[in-house]
Amino acid sequence: MTEPTPTLSHRFDPSILREYDIRGIFGMTLFETDAYALGRSFGAIMGRGAGVVVGRDGRLSSPALEQALVDGLADAGVNVIRIGLGPTPMLYFAEASIPEVKGGIQVTGSHNPADHNGFKLVLAGAPFFGADIVRLGSMAAAGDLPAAENRGHIEERDVLPAYVTRLLEGLAGCDGNHLSRLRVGWDAGNGAAGPALERLISQLPGEHHLLFSEVDGRFPNHHPDPTIDANLSDLRRLVAAKNLDFGLAFDGDADRIGVVDGTGRVLDADRLLLIFARDLLARRPGAGVIADVKASRTVFEGVRALGGRTEMAPAGHSHIKARMKRSGALLGGETSGHFFFADDWFGFDDGLYAALRLIAATARLESSVAALRDATPALISTPELRFPADDARKFAVVEEVMRRLALAGARVDAIDGVRVDTPDGWWLLRASNTQAALTARAESDTQAGLQRLLDQIDGQLAASGLAGTARA
Repeated sequence: MTEPTPTLSHRFDPSILREYDIRGIFGMTLFETDAYALGRSFGAIMGRGAGVVVGRDGRLSSPALEQALVDGLADAGVNVIRIGLGPTPMLYFAEASIPEVKGGIQVTGSHNPADHNGFKLVLAGAPFFGADIVRLGSMAAAGDLPAAENRGHIEERDVLPAYVTRLLEGLAGCDGNHLSRLRVGWDAGNGAAGPALERLISQLPGEHHLLFSEVDGRFPNHHPDPTIDANLSDLRRLVAAKNLDFGLAFDGDADRIGVVDGTGRVLDADRLLLIFARDLLARRPGAGVIADVKASRTVFEGVRALGGRTEMAPAGHSHIKARMKRSGALLGGETSGHFFFADDWFGFDDGLYAALRLIAATARLESSVAALRDATPALISTPELRFPADDARKFAVVEEVMRRLALAGARVDAIDGVRVDTPDGWWLLRASNTQAALTARAESDTQAGLQRLLDQIDGQLAASGLAGTARA
């Protein structure tokens, strides 16, 4: 890497400054100079002498980006603890548990293609997103970031053993006989979870089978996104071949989880959140549960029926984490597979901890994953639908739809886009915070009702001059 100038105005490609993180295509929109500028800017916000922890995933570009980031942080006078390769939740764990640390940055492309990469940030135990990320870009562009008189100290620290030991507490109090009978499949997807899963599984009771734990940033077996059905094929085959009770899969940085039951059926995030809520509320009556705006109404109705309090949050893991801190909710879920526990965990999204909580739920509720799935009601719904729309246009379209719905007297929740309640069910249209697109979802009791909801989405898209159909 070319040695950076001590005082340097830097402009990020505007496409990489996202709502929840910083993310781009390495060598095209994201470079080592961006990582250095990020370190300088974030270090300036933290203040000289503060402690920051830095981790990375297994992508081929991550070591170079991590090194540039550490250089930027150190030049800002921040003391850096490097924890090396590991899942993003391990970075969150380190930030929460190391006393001298005030913030953290994970170099990760998450579930995106192999040539993508980026950064997830946390400051003082809270997600660093939205306006905070915009501020970083402004600070770097202004160039008002002189190097510190004394460079920050850099050290390496192995936190994996402590992280796994803490994860295992998720099974505390569970029936040992039940745990010893379990037969579980795990798919690391060649992502950053691999070493942590190997260590974790070696200490778990029961029989466990692990796929693709070797970290390989090319992802040679399948893409690490468990929300896409095709990426669960290997796990399904493993569960069937070994006659396992269920299988667990993770995305590239292991802050999301995917689950298949013993028959190979996928448990969507709505069902998983209800299972977690049922287990939690049996032990913590009246606890608060937060779900995102894309969640099924069965989640909100189901939690209330179990005696819990519900709250709807904008889509995105950062929004849910922030809401949980403000409201004191003990559980949160996001439809892309992020789950958040704040009863016996730290409140951040952790796919590995969610896996252990599912295992614990089967023990405490004395039920199989398949039976727990069948016990959760299901309505007829669409997957998330996407419609191309320029970044400069997508938010304007949502505003136009909102105005038309207001004139029509529709029942609308505008917490994130427009979620419209009708006698047939509900539909949602919102601007994506990560793509040049609008996203939609609809849910009804009947297929005919669902079609009428999709027709309403089509009508609103057409009224704003957008081609495409929700039925496509």
